[in-house]
Amino acid sequence: MVVDSIFADFILDPKSDVYLSQTLGAGEHVLRIGCHPRGTGHSADGDLSVALRLQSKSRSVKAEFEAFLTGGDDGEPPLKAKRSTFTREKAPDDDDVGVDVHGWFHFRRGDVDSLFAAHGAATLVCGAVLVRGDDPVPVPASDIGDHLRRLLDRADGSDVSFSVAGETFRAHRAVLAARSPVFRAELFGSMAEAAMPCITLRDIEPSTFRVLLRFMYTDGLPTEEELPSSSETTELFQRVLAAADRYDLGRLKLLCAQRLWQRVSVETVATTLGYAEMHSCPELKKRCLDFFMADKNFKKVVVTDGYLWLIQRFPSIIYDIRARVHET
Repeated sequence: MVVDSIFADFILDPKSDVYLSQTLGAGEHVLRIGCHPRGTGHSADGDLSVALRLQSKSRSVKAEFEAFLTGGDDGEPPLKAKRSTFTREKAPDDDDVGVDVHGWFHFRRGDVDSLFAAHGAATLVCGAVLVRGDDPVPVPASDIGDHLRRLLDRADGSDVSFSVAGETFRAHRAVLAARSPVFRAELFGSMAEAAMPCITLRDIEPSTFRVLLRFMYTDGLPTEEELPSSSETTELFQRVLAAADRYDLGRLKLLCAQRLWQRVSVETVATTLGYAEMHSCPELKKRCLDFFMADKNFKKVVVTDGYLWLIQRFPSIIYDIRARVHET
């Protein structure tokens, strides 16, 4: 990737409507910056129009085009600024050269006239930054997640299994250890599990462990079509959030927080807040507290079973809620 830049400036006379332009070179490219003081061609109502034209046949180029107006050299900052972007991803045909106009925008007539009134003239300053590629060979998107998911589904070469509430899951020690420092310590450290061909896990449900395993192999969560009903899904992601905390999977924790926040409601916010507090997820906790304070949500939440469970398990949360109440 190569970066080139060009700059041009034009002195604008309030009595002139002559088209102004400059042709500039930037590496292998030839570009023309031009302006119509009275909007000839592109702009309505006599607005000042500005355009960046790519004159040369070029390949794989992206330009960030910016312009601003200033009244003079009195030290005042520019009054107006505009930005535009264009991209050309392949070489144009021979008859395309210099025809297409890119990066066009306009300044309103009233803004320009106000500068003329204050300073008697105005200066238009333009700049463009070009990022040039080398027409790279196209590369398909990564599909390692698909391959690892198939590896998990078939359990090819698996060297460890887990018994979860009577259900068996086969996996690969190296994959789990690479993803989770907790599994690494269990499977390759001095703990007894390192020598066990089958490890029994307690305090976790099969549906939760299935999502956990899938994440460690694919870095993703089930699709909406693969999930149960809405209420069951909320409970599932609450449990997966707890499992992510247990196995030190920070990205999975945040993915669960995102899904839980998408499904938050008056009925679920209290328990979701409790899980966020219990499993050290401040991002989700803050949003749940915000939800408490929104509109009339607080009066509705405090009569739910979830709120009773929350204040029984986490009485300190009450201080956080009171602090929010005093802020509003």
